[in-house]
Amino acid sequence: MEWRIVCLGNSRTVDFAVQELKRYITAINPDLDIALLKVSIYQDNLKNVLWVGLCDAFNSRLMNVDDPDRDDAIYISVKDGAGIITGTNERSVLIAAYRFLRELGCRWVRPGIDGEHIPQRSLKNISVAINEKASYRHRGVCIEGAVSFDHVMRMIDWLPKIGMNGYFNQFMVPYTFYEKWYHHSSNPTMEAQQTNVEEVQAMVDYHITEIKKRGMMYHATGHGWTCEPFGIEGNSWDQKDYYVLEDTKQYFALVNGKRVLDEGIPLNTNLCYSNPEVRNRMVSAIVEYCKTHKSVDYLHFWLADGMNNYCECENCKDILPSDFYVMLLNEVDARLNEENIPTKLVFLLYVDLLWAPQNERINNPDRFAMMFAPITRTYTTSLCSGLGDDEVKTEPYIRNKLSMPKSVSENIEYLSQWQKQFSGDSFDFDYHLIWDHNYDPGGFKMAEVLFDDMKNLDKLGLNGMMSCQVQRAFFPTALGMHAMASALWNKNQSFNIVAIDYYRDIFGEHANKMKEYFEKISEMFDPPYLRIEKKLVDEVSAAKYSSIPLVIQDMIPLIEENILSSKELCTKTTWEYLRYHAQICILLSKALSEKAKGNFEQANILWEDVKDYANKIEPHIHNAFDVDYFIKVVGRSIKNKERPVIY
Repeated sequence: MEWRIVCLGNSRTVDFAVQELKRYITAINPDLDIALLKVSIYQDNLKNVLWVGLCDAFNSRLMNVDDPDRDDAIYISVKDGAGIITGTNERSVLIAAYRFLRELGCRWVRPGIDGEHIPQRSLKNISVAINEKASYRHRGVCIEGAVSFDHVMRMIDWLPKIGMNGYFNQFMVPYTFYEKWYHHSSNPTMEAQQTNVEEVQAMVDYHITEIKKRGMMYHATGHGWTCEPFGIEGNSWDQKDYYVLEDTKQYFALVNGKRVLDEGIPLNTNLCYSNPEVRNRMVSAIVEYCKTHKSVDYLHFWLADGMNNYCECENCKDILPSDFYVMLLNEVDARLNEENIPTKLVFLLYVDLLWAPQNERINNPDRFAMMFAPITRTYTTSLCSGLGDDEVKTEPYIRNKLSMPKSVSENIEYLSQWQKQFSGDSFDFDYHLIWDHNYDPGGFKMAEVLFDDMKNLDKLGLNGMMSCQVQRAFFPTALGMHAMASALWNKNQSFNIVAIDYYRDIFGEHANKMKEYFEKISEMFDPPYLRIEKKLVDEVSAAKYSSIPLVIQDMIPLIEENILSSKELCTKTTWEYLRYHAQICILLSKALSEKAKGNFEQANILWEDVKDYANKIEPHIHNAFDVDYFIKVVGRSIKNKERPVIY
C-alpha cells in the first residue's frame, strides 16, 4: 500500500509538517510506502494524493477567523490516504498535521520521546474529517524556572503537538534560567557546569530557529528596558555589584530621597519617566532592537519589576505610572511607524500598572496587545468567579504605598478599568504553573482551576494566555498543561471529560482508578493550606496530612506492578515517575502534619528530608519536575506563618 503526500507551496513550516507526517505514519504502519511530492500550486487533476499546505482553493473550507495570520483554524478531510490537510496559516497546517496523527492514535502526554505513545496499526480504510478553529488567538508558554538547552527544546517541540502556538523568551538574554540549571546551586548532589551569557545566547538562537520552523508566534524581552539602554546588565534578579556610570544615576527613580538601584537590582529599578532623555533612550533602544531582531512577532515592553518603587520627584509624583507608560508606548509606536517596522508591542497590567491611566490614551491600538498579569491573585478560585461582583471597588492609587489585590474579583476590576480605555488585542499572563502547581501535589484541583480560567477568558474580554511557567511541570502528570491547551483550543469542553481522556491516554485501563487517586491526593494536601490561606494550626488539616501515607501505600503495589510489566518507554516512564512522586508525597505529608499540629520546628526538620530526597532523585526526574522551584516554593510555605508576597 502506498500513500502519496504532496507538500504544497514553498514553506519551511509546511515542509516540516510533511516530514512529521511521514515520520509518524511510518512508525505507526512500517509496511506502508510513503512517497513525498512537492508542487508550487494546487493541481485539481492530481488524484489519490494527500494535499498538505495552503491554497486559495482550500480557504472556503476553513472556518472564518478575524486574522488568518494570527488565528488558527484547521481543516482535515482524508479518506484512504487521500484528501486535504490545511489551515489558516503555516503554523495551523502543522497543528492540523499533528491533529490528524492524533486521530490515528498518536499521543504526546508530555514533552520528549519518553512522552510519546505511537500505536501500531494498519492505516487501510482510515477516514478523518475535522473542521475547527481555536477558541483563542494566544496560546503560548513563557520561559521560567531552571532550564537546560534540552528542556526548552522539548517544550518547543511539544507545544504545536497539543495545539499551542507561541513561545516567549524573557530578557534580552534569558541567562538567569539557564544559570539555575547548569550551576545546580540549589542541589549539592549534582555537579555544577559552567556556562556564560554568550553560550546561552547561542542556545536561544538555535531555539528561535526551531520556533520559527514551526511557524509559532515568537515573543521576546519584557524585562530589561529600564536598565539595558543605560548600559546596565539586566539578565537576572541577582543582587551583585553592577557597573553603573555615576552620570547614569540621575535617570533612576527618586525613592525616599535617593536615586539608587532598587534593592541593588537593575531589573527592579524604575526610572524618572518625566525626564525626556530617559524616554528617548528607552524608545531608541526598542526601535533598534526591532530592526535587528526581525524574528520577533511580539516585543514585550515592560517597566521595572517589583512594586512601590516609582519616582517621587516633583515632575513625576503627581502623574500615574500608567500615564507615563502610555506616553512611552505612543512614542515607541510613532518611531516604529517612521521606520515602517510591523512588530507588535505588548504592554503589561502588573502591580502599580494595574491602575489605569487618567489622562493618556493609546493612539494606535492595532500596534498593541494588552497583557493582564494578576500576579498577586489567589488560585484557590478561578478568574470567572470574580465576575458579577458589583460590590468590588478599586483602591485609589497612593504612590509607593500600595497593597496589591489578592482576590480574583479585585484583579478583574482593575482589568475592566483598562478595558474602558483600550479595546484592542489582549491576553492573560498567569502563573498557575510557575509556583502554584507545587501547592497541589496531586495536580488535579490546580488543573481544574486552570482549565476553568482558560475556558472563560472570553468572558473577561481576553483572547488567550501566555503561561508564565517552569518548563518542567509534568510531575506526576502533565494534566495541568493538557487542560490549559485543551480549553484554549476548545472552550466548550468539559474538564472531567478532558481529564479522564488524558488519564486514559497515560494510564490505559487504570484511568478511572488513577483519576480517583489524584483527586484524593489533591483534596488531602489541601492547596489553600499550603497557600497559607487557612489558619496554620488546624486539627482537620493535621488529620488529613497524617492519612496521606496510608492512601499512597495502597497505591504502591499497582505502581510497582506496572513498572515491571510496561514495555513501552512512555508508559514505563510514567509509572516510574509515580514511584518517586509517592515517596515525595509521603515525606511532605509528614512535615505538613507537624506544621498543622503547631510543631513548627519539627516541620522544618522533616522538610529537610523532603529536600534531600528531591535533590537525590533529580537526575531521574528532571525532564518532568523543576526540583529547584519546588524546594523554593514549598519550602517558603512550610517555613512561613503568613501568606508570602510573590512578585
